[in-house]
Amino acid sequence: MADQPTPLMPHATASWLIDNTALGFEQIAEFCGLHILEVQAMADDLASSKYTGRDPVHSGELTHEEIEKGQADPNYSLQMQKAPVDVSRTKGPRYTPVSKRQDKPDGIAWLLRNHPEISDAQIGRLIGTTRNTINAIRDRSHWNIQNIQPKDPVTLGLCSQRELDAAVAKAAKRAGTDKEAEVEENVAAALDPRDDREKLIEELRQEREDAVKAAARAAQEAEAEAWLEAKRAAEESGETEQEDGPPPAA
Repeated sequence: MADQPTPLMPHATASWLIDNTALGFEQIAEFCGLHILEVQAMADDLASSKYTGRDPVHSGELTHEEIEKGQADPNYSLQMQKAPVDVSRTKGPRYTPVSKRQDKPDGIAWLLRNHPEISDAQIGRLIGTTRNTINAIRDRSHWNIQNIQPKDPVTLGLCSQRELDAAVAKAAKRAGTDKEAEVEENVAAALDPRDDREKLIEELRQEREDAVKAAARAAQEAEAEAWLEAKRAAEESGETEQEDGPPPAA
């Protein structure tokens, strides 16, 4: 099925379809953009949040004929009849109904524990919160930290499964790109010919210094040897003059 928009209120729509139709869980999940396990939990009253059903026929997103097609054929994919109007916000955090705002810390804690690769900015967009709140929960300085229990934000109705999956995929791609860049940098450094050239220059410099030191040492030794030879020659010359000179006076 080609990609199509999801209902304006997917969880509420799914709740209505569960209660008022004989559609399969997979059909409802596909139409609402939810995970089939979410739909199953809602049907079994196991979901942590209760949703007031929203009639997609009344909103024009579905027709009775479309629902009947789905009920007659379990493999039929429901077609959106009228896409919901997108309501975009250019500034400020994501809007969250008052009834769900107390669930935000639980959703943030769940993301920090299960998806540490997601950035604070992404969490802010998913949950509709601020960096200060995220940091307070991360370092456990939040005023209500003792009562915060990590819970899936999708189940809480704070974001959709598609939005969460997209954020996780984006974070994973960013982490992979950073890792690849680090590996490439390390490989480039290992293969950089400048390293070998610098090593060769250092070896030549050391050899030159050793040669200069050896030459200086050899010159000192030669000078010392010449001085000893001159001293011996002078001593021998003095002894000879004393032996051949006139006899001492009487």
